[in-house]
Amino acid sequence: MTTEEFKFLALSFPGTEEKPHFDRTAFKVVKRRIFATLHEPSRSANIVLSPFGQSEFCRLGEPGIHPVPNKWGEKGWTTFELDKVPADVVQAALEMAYEAVFLQGKKKR
Repeated sequence: MTTEEFKFLALSFPGTEEKPHFDRTAFKVVKRRIFATLHEPSRSANIVLSPFGQSEFCRLGEPGIHPVPNKWGEKGWTTFELDKVPADVVQAALEMAYEAVFLQGKKKR
């Protein structure tokens, strides 16, 4: 998956906007939390998953999926190396992350 394909896919979810976030590009549900970030130079994305979702994706055995190596990783943030992970796996992770953030925002209303 290219970084452009990742951007297109992340922005395909309703109400998603793209914003700068430190050295990355963030994708967030409007007026809600970030569900993914993209670091174009390294061709990697960090996607927020539940701890269970993170363990399930890491268990797939893809060499390019691993928890972010810090406190964010303990909260479910997971790195996907776009050159090493099949596009359908990245898409499934994005869908899971978007739905969790979108539904979390609806519960707060």
